[in-house]
Amino acid sequence: MASEASHEEAGHGEEHTQTQGEYIQHHLQFLTFGKHPDGNWGFAHTEEEASEMGFWSFHVDMLGWSVALGLLFVLSFKKAADKASAAVPTGFQNFVEWVYEFVDQNVKDTFHGKSELIAPLALTIFCWVILMNTMDLVPVDILPWLAQTLSGSHETAFRVVPTTDPNITLGMSISIFFLIIFYSIKIKGFGGFLAELAFQPFGKKMLPFNLLIEVPTLLAKPVSLGLRLYGNLYAGELVFLLIALFGAFQLPAHFVWAAFHLLVVPLQAFIFMMLTIVYLSQACEDH
Repeated sequence: MASEASHEEAGHGEEHTQTQGEYIQHHLQFLTFGKHPDGNWGFAHTEEEASEMGFWSFHVDMLGWSVALGLLFVLSFKKAADKASAAVPTGFQNFVEWVYEFVDQNVKDTFHGKSELIAPLALTIFCWVILMNTMDLVPVDILPWLAQTLSGSHETAFRVVPTTDPNITLGMSISIFFLIIFYSIKIKGFGGFLAELAFQPFGKKMLPFNLLIEVPTLLAKPVSLGLRLYGNLYAGELVFLLIALFGAFQLPAHFVWAAFHLLVVPLQAFIFMMLTIVYLSQACEDH
């Protein structure tokens, strides 16, 4: 549900009516911690302060939710494994086994190399991204309102969907990019990796043209992987914010968009997982 648009300005007795644009802009800000221009470290209170902190600042809300959801995945699956029983399996155990078999089958069908890392990596990506995407279904004002209440300031920014932060999605995709480079060199050797970039697809005589094709293609993999996930979830969050502006008439539209978003949440996780498997499979292929 949308929060009330008016609030009392800090340090003033005047009441300021928040416009629709200010409402959306505030909900798209991060809880940023970094170094202020005066040299002191602390939280940014405005968007301008967050910008002044520069590159070495941290989105505390996004990092916190990412770690918390990652721990939720690890601990819940570990609990299911510890209590697994072939005689009387619980509903949650059946669910975990179904997810594991689903991911494992996709790895077997897609990955043609030999590595014990790929299946656990794919499982982690799939479950972790689903959990982060699912936060988009939480009503847009509940957790920000709770953060403002606890901090005592209506200016406190607080976002809850980690995949709407390009730092998170690109961080994951760049990590996968390093794995692509690692497996390419491990399987083909450093010389083989460079030869693949320089001599394919047109042969040694067309080396400049090969590099113009292969190098951008390689570098585009982490960029497209991270931005695809970010763009889809950011758009979903923005639509929820626009619906929240409908006031008392928001519920029908909210439920319709939430129902549609139930498809987006697992689909984007599945795409991210499958592209990871495909990229790593290509890295392990020795032509």
